[in-house]
Amino acid sequence: DEAGEGGCGDITTRQNFQLRGITLQAVPDIFERLEACGLTTIQSGMDNVRNAVGSPIAGVDPMEIVNTIPVCNDLTEYVIDFGKMNERIANLPRKWNVCVVGSHDLYEHPHINDLAYMPAEKDGRFGYNLLVGGFFSATKCEEAISMDAWVPEEHVIHTCDAILTTFRDFGARSGRQKCRMMWLIKDMGLENFRDEVANRMPGGRLETEGKDLVDTSHKRRDYHGVHKQKQEGLNYVGLNVPAGRIQAKDMFEIARLAEEYGSGETRLTVEQNYIIPNVPDDKVEALLQEPLLTTGEGFATAFRPNPGRLVKDLVSCTGNQFCALALIETKATGKALAEALEATMDFTRDVRMHWTGCPNTCGQVQVADIGFLGCQTKNPTGEKGNVDGVKIFLGGNIGHDAALGKEVAKVACSELLPYVQDLLVEKFGATRKSKGSLTSEDEVAIKYWQDFPFNSGGGPAVFPANGNGEYVKPTT
Repeated sequence: DEAGEGGCGDITTRQNFQLRGITLQAVPDIFERLEACGLTTIQSGMDNVRNAVGSPIAGVDPMEIVNTIPVCNDLTEYVIDFGKMNERIANLPRKWNVCVVGSHDLYEHPHINDLAYMPAEKDGRFGYNLLVGGFFSATKCEEAISMDAWVPEEHVIHTCDAILTTFRDFGARSGRQKCRMMWLIKDMGLENFRDEVANRMPGGRLETEGKDLVDTSHKRRDYHGVHKQKQEGLNYVGLNVPAGRIQAKDMFEIARLAEEYGSGETRLTVEQNYIIPNVPDDKVEALLQEPLLTTGEGFATAFRPNPGRLVKDLVSCTGNQFCALALIETKATGKALAEALEATMDFTRDVRMHWTGCPNTCGQVQVADIGFLGCQTKNPTGEKGNVDGVKIFLGGNIGHDAALGKEVAKVACSELLPYVQDLLVEKFGATRKSKGSLTSEDEVAIKYWQDFPFNSGGGPAVFPANGNGEYVKPTT
């Protein structure tokens, strides 16, 4: 909040916050305040272990297989060594991601993690089957594969340590594009990799895969809106945060809503959204009438529980508004395109759109229904020079039919609306609205896209930090 107009935050694809606009002088105080809340920045970047991802509705989900919160907390304390940093695993060949699956929905996206714990049982004991090697990079992306291993729940940390130290000791440290753990698995061979991990386990062995407890025929549930919890009389409410961008005022308001209507707790999802759990039946309607959830009046944008078919699953990296690696602006562009498409099209299904500003694909475009990866492309007007564009990816999926999408086209950002309209009709069963059926809100969204400042550099002068997708039209 003290950062003023230069500050904002992002919800990330690993259930984290990124805070922006912080001055160096303010860092020590902020770190102390974060620590007092049980939050940490340890191991949140560079070549080390990222935070453990779990189910966003753990402990309240009436259909959950296992509550992932205790396991994720144990993994976190192992990684950060209770706030001191676990130096044994702090210098890896490359970054490393881990998740614990808690339900049939696979909200945790296990297939794109270096290590995924999949609920399973063996000989009447509960534990986890292991998937290993999922990753994204600028040159290659791969799904995690089965390690043919099962571990009892009391050996979760031992397993994590055995796999991590194997990666630490044998992983390549030369070309950074070939340093993720899957490269090591392929270099060693899966069987040799498994044997090395087994040698580092208690007793020097790993059991073979157990019976998977995840129902692969289950259809993923939508967590947006109001849903009954396993606790009688309580509900969790999923709120859409367009492109994951948040303001200090939003954060204070979410905290107020969680305390006034729930138990003071909030959850984050890997799709960059909020969930407020533990809302009593008799408080649901009042919560749904709050301005932040309806009109957004007084805030940068509304966080609706019933968003449109495209905005609800819109995911975006930070883009070149703040990231020096990004080739294009992503958050405002993605939001404006999604709203213009919703204004001009009718849908029979949700369509997941992911945006990323560069080939490092922090926005995970390869698992989207439609992925947009920033690039430079020829000017569609025929004039000399390149303009902001995207490489289009199709065929990605999450869940039980997880798949990585393939690049199919390169399109200038200014030409995206008609291109994606055609794509939605051809591939996703959408239909175009008649001009006479457009509402005044639809017309505003269309005009907003038509006036969008493409090729303006993406910086805060055009896309202010204190706006959620707003832009200042350059005067030149």
